[in-house]
Amino acid sequence: MTESTPVFDPRAVIEGRAPGRTSVGFIAGIVITAACAILALGIDVAQSVAAGDGVVPAFIALPLALLPVPLLVALVLFIDRLEPEPRGTLVFAFGWGAGIAALFALLINTAGLEYVTQPALGASTGEYVSATFGAPFVEETLKGLVLLGLLWRRRAEFDGPTDGITYAAMVGLGFAMMENVGYYINALVTPEHGGIALLGYTFVLRGVVSPLVHPIFTSMTGIGVAYAATHRHAGWAVPAGWLAAMLLHGIWNGLSVYGIAGLAVAYFIMFCVLMGLVAVLIADRRRLVGLIRTYLPAYRATGLVSSDDVAMLASLRSRRRARNWARGTGGLPAAAAMGDYQLAATELALLHDKTRRGVITPEKFRQRQHDLLGLMLVARKSFLSRHQAPPEAPWAATGGSGLAHHGVYQAPLPDHPRVTSR
Repeated sequence: MTESTPVFDPRAVIEGRAPGRTSVGFIAGIVITAACAILALGIDVAQSVAAGDGVVPAFIALPLALLPVPLLVALVLFIDRLEPEPRGTLVFAFGWGAGIAALFALLINTAGLEYVTQPALGASTGEYVSATFGAPFVEETLKGLVLLGLLWRRRAEFDGPTDGITYAAMVGLGFAMMENVGYYINALVTPEHGGIALLGYTFVLRGVVSPLVHPIFTSMTGIGVAYAATHRHAGWAVPAGWLAAMLLHGIWNGLSVYGIAGLAVAYFIMFCVLMGLVAVLIADRRRLVGLIRTYLPAYRATGLVSSDDVAMLASLRSRRRARNWARGTGGLPAAAAMGDYQLAATELALLHDKTRRGVITPEKFRQRQHDLLGLMLVARKSFLSRHQAPPEAPWAATGGSGLAHHGVYQAPLPDHPRVTSR
């Protein structure tokens, strides 16, 4: 029997996981979330059919709910591009919001409205109390559960508030998409003032003017989870973030009873919170750039990092120029290798910060450092393979090349990268 050939798995090294094929657990999770999303959609369709409106409203509502999603997901990926999260985990977070959270929120909110608040308080007051107090608790709890799961199972994925906001935004976008389907169907079938006019108003209000409210709410939980993941003895941050998410959600729903004035106040509050999140993202990016400039110069003696490389890694524009240069000289494989080099170097800087914070053991630090340096070595050889002499790096601030080999290594390098067998 022929022995399988070891295959290098850069994504496994960058993501800090065991190499190999997609896990059965991940596939099962995606299937379950998709099934829940289909079931939630089926409930909306069934209600429309039971009311005598057929399936046409659902076929109109679903494309409208999907319409802004690609742009919003692209926005989330845009803010996450310096140290991007694993795409599979982001997909699962979106699926959780659109499937599990949306389905159980629909069931619990409907049951609470029909069997608790409306019988006790009347139709109008019961609906208001459910929207202001019940729905925020139910929905932010369900959306936040996946973030708690990531904290428990994938704690290393959280390197700062940007990661928490990114995962929370994906959950919120998935949830909002499915929730909008129900709102659009209701707009079409409402007996009074229903039809295309109300649908257009609802689409503008929810799909155009306020598509980020659910991501904003859940980002509070995401920030709390990220803080707990990156600090010792900071478990209090999780319930604090969850309470902030419910508070914002409750304020948004509660102000709706006051008409245009209430909406204006709600939008103003959400705009201020959104600007606060933008400020957090900017500050966190500066923090990450600072870590790159602080920790990576220590690796110059290995020949894997030069001063020009550090400058390139600390700038998104220079990173893009470096990938374009690699693509121009070595094609897509060289560009991919340059991307692996950049991500591995970024993870190396974050690894040092985790050690400083005391959230990673010395043994884990050494193993992770070994893997990341191995990937940097392999990636560097790949995007330099077509050059007989060290090239002039296009991002170099001086006449020296940021990619030049340094001759003899003065610090230990890993003898091999992590491999997997196929």
